Amino acid sequence: MAERTSHRSSYTFEEYKETADWLLAHTTQRPKVAIICGSGLGGLADFLENKMVIHYEDIPRFPQSTVPGHAGQLVFGELNGKQCVCMQGRFHFYEGYSSGKVTYPVRVFHLLGVETLIVTNAAGGLNPSFNVGDIMIIKDHINMPGFAGQNPLRGHNEERFGVRFPCMSDAYDRQIVRLAQEIAEEQGCSNILHQGVYCNLGGPCFETIAECRMLQTLGVDAVGMSTVPEVIVARHCGLRVFGLSLITNKAVLDYSSDQRANHDEVLETTRMRALVLQKLVSSLLAKI
Repeated sequence: MAERTSHRSSYTFEEYKETADWLLAHTTQRPKVAIICGSGLGGLADFLENKMVIHYEDIPRFPQSTVPGHAGQLVFGELNGKQCVCMQGRFHFYEGYSSGKVTYPVRVFHLLGVETLIVTNAAGGLNPSFNVGDIMIIKDHINMPGFAGQNPLRGHNEERFGVRFPCMSDAYDRQIVRLAQEIAEEQGCSNILHQGVYCNLGGPCFETIAECRMLQTLGVDAVGMSTVPEVIVARHCGLRVFGLSLITNKAVLDYSSDQRANHDEVLETTRMRALVLQKLVSSLLAKI
């Protein structure tokens, strides 16, 4: 059964392996690609063939999704000939989970044999040229909680996963980025595809106007409450990483504005653009 406590900050190699071995015993799939679906983007899993669904509550030590738009299940299957596993629902600091718990699935995926991690999220647009419904390829990130010591690699380093001081200047795989751009051209959606810098904050509050202005000054193009912890742990494990942000709302930067960010708006935008993002990811898998 899934572990329901959220305060543990670290786990042993043996605990990760126990979870991975449990999954290997419960599915014949051996995925090489893992996809973490952001808010309202779990429909990616609907594209899978030969599907097998395992609920988080049944998986040893897996946390539970508590946010609307996150179904809370792993979906194993095949997409364009590639065996993969989709997380329909991710975990966040603001749910009360530690960084070790938020990123727990990534190391489990590594032990399953996964080599590439695709992360998606819903994000607020800070770049004035971005429109609601645009898709941003993440070219780099700012780990704002990391400035305060909230890094998922904090504590004892398990050398069987990776080195003590991993490089993050190449966190997002440039070859996959080029492939995604080519596919967007082929599919006629390059006009809504951008590259940019993503910043994660702790949440659950949406950002203040002053915070948005500060982030914009720092060079941030989109802001959200997830993704970066999983990317850090994935790179520590040696996985290739590709990230996409769906711009679901424009950040409020003007004190005279009547706009208010809300989660319903986020989910509505994902419904509007989910198919475009799903087709992009599906075609990308065929070429990775």
